[in-house]
Amino acid sequence: MMDTLLGATIEGGDDLIKKSVEQYYGETLTTSADLKTSACCTPGGLPTYLKKCLRLVPDEIKAKYYGCGSPTPQGIEGLRVLDLGSGSGRDCYVAASLVGEKGFVTGVDMTDNQLDVARKYVDEYCKQTLGYKENNMKFVKGEIENVKQAGVENGTIDLAISNCVVNLSPDKKAVLQGVYDALADGGEFYFSDVYCDRRLDQELRKDPVLLGECLGGAMYVEDFKRLCVSVGFTDPRVLEGHVIEVKDEKLQELLGEATFYSITYRLFKLPAGRLETLCEDYGQYAVYKGTIEGNPNAYSLDDHHRLETGKPMLVCGNTGSMLGETWLGKHFDVVGDRSKHYGLFDCGPSPVAASSGGAPAGGACC
Repeated sequence: MMDTLLGATIEGGDDLIKKSVEQYYGETLTTSADLKTSACCTPGGLPTYLKKCLRLVPDEIKAKYYGCGSPTPQGIEGLRVLDLGSGSGRDCYVAASLVGEKGFVTGVDMTDNQLDVARKYVDEYCKQTLGYKENNMKFVKGEIENVKQAGVENGTIDLAISNCVVNLSPDKKAVLQGVYDALADGGEFYFSDVYCDRRLDQELRKDPVLLGECLGGAMYVEDFKRLCVSVGFTDPRVLEGHVIEVKDEKLQELLGEATFYSITYRLFKLPAGRLETLCEDYGQYAVYKGTIEGNPNAYSLDDHHRLETGKPMLVCGNTGSMLGETWLGKHFDVVGDRSKHYGLFDCGPSPVAASSGGAPAGGACC
């Protein structure tokens, strides 16, 4: 029963789903203007650092971009980045600029047409636009359900990103498990995707247009959080989210009262036992050093943990580990250990949930 709920299904099985998605993105859509909903469109108000990076990205790459968020954090210099379902490569091009010459970005996609576009400008962009001696970005053909088969070995990634792609997969558990395995301890899956406030009927999940528009495969958010925990991502955190606009009248009629959200999640991989199912109080506090580029005054871990530079903030054990034991660790001082326990820690409600009438929230700390 649960396996059926977790993946988009269409008559003919997984291969037909993948073929349907590949055709929609490789042939049906020519640019993002052809989309029928806002699910695969990033809303206005991109961060300044992303706008600066995007100015350098070739126009053709941007024209064939289909995404629902901004899944590229700052402060990632030197990191090994994996982009799942990289498409035309827009987010990889941005990440290549942010990781610098010592970092490396790998994009995985199954659509030949998109890969052709993505690969077209790699050499020119890395060596001429960014001025690197060697390319720090590559694109490989593969399925996001099996990144190891695409050449991504276990424990070799510091940061995985994805933009409105996981919902397109017929086997979301395989995607999350593959990312978890690929990440090194202290790594993170930082991604934007589409979720629903309910489990969709099978008929809707078969519809090729709904699948291509990122709605047919959207998971009920509570099922998604359960899935995260089952593969090892114990405490999913919401960074930001918004309601998706369905512009097409026929699709509105099909979907009825179902509401869809674009949400950016942060899933951290830490050694077993470091992340707990509830927020526990160990008397710890964290201090942000103000060292992440573009964030001199404060940094948001998620939608209800914003740390001001130099100001101590009481944190639960999970938040302390996310700030101090991951790739973020060099930017934070976490004071205290887990030798003494003071009971449950009250992290408070998630603003994303509070502001959208029951919209999806994070995991333990919400």
